[in-house]
Amino acid sequence: MSTYKVPTMAEMASNGQTPEVLFWVGCAGSFDERYKAVTQAFVKILNKVGVSFAVLGPEETCTGDPARRAGNEFLFQMQAVANIQVMNGYEVKKVVTACPHCFNTIKNEYPALGGNYEVIHHSQFLQQLINEGKVRLQGGGEFKGKKITFHDSCYLGRANNVYEAPREVIKALDVELVEMKRCKTKGLCCGAGGAQMFKEPEAGKKDINIERTEEALATGAQAIAVGCPFCLTMMMDGVKNKNRENDVQVYDLSEMIAKEMGI
Repeated sequence: MSTYKVPTMAEMASNGQTPEVLFWVGCAGSFDERYKAVTQAFVKILNKVGVSFAVLGPEETCTGDPARRAGNEFLFQMQAVANIQVMNGYEVKKVVTACPHCFNTIKNEYPALGGNYEVIHHSQFLQQLINEGKVRLQGGGEFKGKKITFHDSCYLGRANNVYEAPREVIKALDVELVEMKRCKTKGLCCGAGGAQMFKEPEAGKKDINIERTEEALATGAQAIAVGCPFCLTMMMDGVKNKNRENDVQVYDLSEMIAKEMGI
């Protein structure tokens, strides 16, 4: 049995309860084997600090982001409107998600279709929990004194100007944050935003995720932190390509915090 509980909006509504936040899990968080660990880590943190949350469970479908990016506006609107109807039915006010693609779509594109919510990326939510003293980090954990570099997700950084929250979360771990030469507003895409996660790359001198991984390894970092499921996959593939998976780990921010909390 798992040691954490994940209530659904339907269960809470049937008990006359309304959670403080809806945790939007996303496709990767639900189905990708590696990224399920990120979902579990974040849920453990929410449970540990007593945040009132729920998920949509089987009522959650894809936000429609991949459809719109691929040019299928009709499918995007179908998926978006279906999600908005469900969320509005539960009177959702606040949404937290670990996926910058879901974050960007629900925050910036759902309002035009009648979906108006306060949307927060999990890096911002974790920073709030740390600042409020709800997440207490002892320091001296497995990351203490290690060099960590952070890869900016395009949809979190350049699209939504969220640069400081993930870095503040990393700094709370008592580590040395080392930046890549291309970071923040000048960050380089891992390649997944250009759909390279779903297809073979076009002919060229080098895959973009290899280029980005080389920049990360050049910092001398012992771990690469990310805040996006697609970045996680692309950077892990890059580290494997360089045969460095034994000495350089790739983590989502929530996994690092959960480890430090010992949960």
